[in-house]
Amino acid sequence: MELRHLAGRVWLFPGDPDPFAVRPTVAVVADDRGSVIVDAGQSPAHAREVRAALAAAGLPEPRWLVYTHHHWDHVWGACAWPGVEIVGHASGVAPLRAEAARPWSHRYLREQVRENPRLGHSFRARAMAVDSWDGFAVLPPTRTFADELTLPTGVVVRHVGGRHAPDSAVVLVPDSGVLLLGDCWYPPPAHLRTPEDGPDLALAASLLDDDVAWYVSAHDEPLPLAEARAALAGAG
Repeated sequence: MELRHLAGRVWLFPGDPDPFAVRPTVAVVADDRGSVIVDAGQSPAHAREVRAALAAAGLPEPRWLVYTHHHWDHVWGACAWPGVEIVGHASGVAPLRAEAARPWSHRYLREQVRENPRLGHSFRARAMAVDSWDGFAVLPPTRTFADELTLPTGVVVRHVGGRHAPDSAVVLVPDSGVLLLGDCWYPPPAHLRTPEDGPDLALAASLLDDDVAWYVSAHDEPLPLAEARAALAGAG
């Protein structure tokens, strides 16, 4: 897998289209002052793949790692990104500290699924993602924000919330015309979802902007503005 250039300073390490893999896209905003990684990858192994691709492409080393939200597939690779400042919304700190305190292992994952079968999809994907728990750690943000934060590279991190995760944030790269959405408009995770839950089309529509050329969701192909508008119109 290689980094794919999207626009301007933005590169993408594509996710796995297989929904059972739960492997999202990781974005890189390249900058000589230090690159920004958007989401950590779903495991240390995933993060190491992105790091190798970053080096192979000759892009600057990362200085910041931004969480779009606290769900495992976006943060479990953080322990394989040494020396970065981790940025995330303040409301994601408590759930990540709770996750960090769990005794993660393949045995623990099996026990949890036996107790609550609805966790099966997520926890089986975690078991496949992590081949060794040596050195593994769930890391909360080291720098938090409430509404909006602009990094020294001009990257803007903005809290939007939503039903998928209350700490969801989007990442705007203004000079590249790219908005990284994470999972903000998706339904709640499968083990929390009800039959009435669907995509948050109102939230997605509120993010459309003539100054943004590309919209990147973590588990879908990037969409140019015209296609994003058409998709929302068709869904509505």
